[in-house]
Amino acid sequence: MNSPHLHLTSTSCRGFLLKMGGMKFKTWNRRWFVFDRKRRSLFYYQDKTETKLRGCIYFQSIVEVYVDHLQSISLRSPEPREATFIVKTIERPYYLVAPTVEAMRIWVDVIITGAEGNTFAGES
Repeated sequence: MNSPHLHLTSTSCRGFLLKMGGMKFKTWNRRWFVFDRKRRSLFYYQDKTETKLRGCIYFQSIVEVYVDHLQSISLRSPEPREATFIVKTIERPYYLVAPTVEAMRIWVDVIITGAEGNTFAGES
């Protein structure tokens, strides 16, 4: 299933998300995200060309992924506020905003299933 905001294949999911960045000044930056099941990583780039890598979240560092129901960060988040979600890693939380609630649900689902497949496979 592809929406105007997402490009999905069996091994990847691509699309724009807003990411809160900056250590000192919390600003929202539009980034091109690439979820790569084969490389077990969630990459983000400056733009769609995928040439300037801005960061990478490895599946094994993901602790949990959840919708920001409390909208703790959403007070400062751009619209749509209800499409804010958080990818919590060992190092830090990533605050992300999808273009639509539907796109957010797909991203959350894709990241959770990818991370779980990686994280919980070796545990009993």
